[in-house]
Amino acid sequence: MIASGGKVLVGAVLFWALAGGVSAQTIYIWEDADGVKHFTDRKPVTEREVTVQRAEAEPQRLVDVVKAGPKDDPFWLFRNRIHGPVSVRVGLVEARNVVTQPKLPEVFVLDGLEERELVTIGPLDGRQSWSYRFETAGVPGRIGARHAPTRPYRPPIPAGSRFRIGQAFGGEYSHSSPSGFHAVDIQTPLGTPVHAARAGVVMDVARYFHGAGKDLERDGPRANYVRILHDDGSMALYAHLDYEGVRVRPGERVERGERIGRSGNTGYSTGPHLHFAVQVNRDMELTSVPFEFENEQGRAVQPRPGDWLSPR
Repeated sequence: MIASGGKVLVGAVLFWALAGGVSAQTIYIWEDADGVKHFTDRKPVTEREVTVQRAEAEPQRLVDVVKAGPKDDPFWLFRNRIHGPVSVRVGLVEARNVVTQPKLPEVFVLDGLEERELVTIGPLDGRQSWSYRFETAGVPGRIGARHAPTRPYRPPIPAGSRFRIGQAFGGEYSHSSPSGFHAVDIQTPLGTPVHAARAGVVMDVARYFHGAGKDLERDGPRANYVRILHDDGSMALYAHLDYEGVRVRPGERVERGERIGRSGNTGYSTGPHLHFAVQVNRDMELTSVPFEFENEQGRAVQPRPGDWLSPR
């Protein structure tokens, strides 16, 4: 949107690399012996018939932009919605008689849940009308973070289990984009426990998507997942988790080997599996990086299609 005259009304367009959480939940509906109907988000303990209603989840933004201040002199607050850093690029799409501080385009970093004014926008000549429209793009992580693990990653499956790798790095079916090139798909049945491959802080989760499909544009953002921030700034992604298959909360610290959810078949998927990748933010592009798993003998091995994983 563009407005001209003494002041302006601005529209912001936000993009994100993966859904920044979802807003929906399961509702349980049941009627007691007195005929009173109950609605609850917790599974009731009752012998009476219970109807389960699944709300439709929708992908949400990583960053919200909120207009604040007086009507005749507004300013814009940028709010990070997740529990980890997000890099935000702000640029002018259209501008007339406008000056900004700092000069745009510019990239800023918002820490987890941080809200602040990133840029000041005003008229170059206060005696004339002015107008502008800006655009923002948000990507998880800090630009320039280096992937530097101190040991190989623990396979993200239960101790003592044994599952095969389907796709690995550069897999022909779906591992061609920068965000997924260095990823593995582990052939886990529905409901298989998923464990943290490395310690870190839960940045973000999605838990209320259900169903899968082969339409990348439609189904790609609709996978349940856990994203964990490591101490070196890299991030692990555990995706295609089951409906309500996440058992950790954003902001929670998890340790290597801790159970974080259960595998499923949601989003862009042709069958049950666990998608695992380690990613960094490279120049505002979410990019997967090579990593190694720790095998049963404690040695570091690069994942390959057909290999079997079995944590110690």
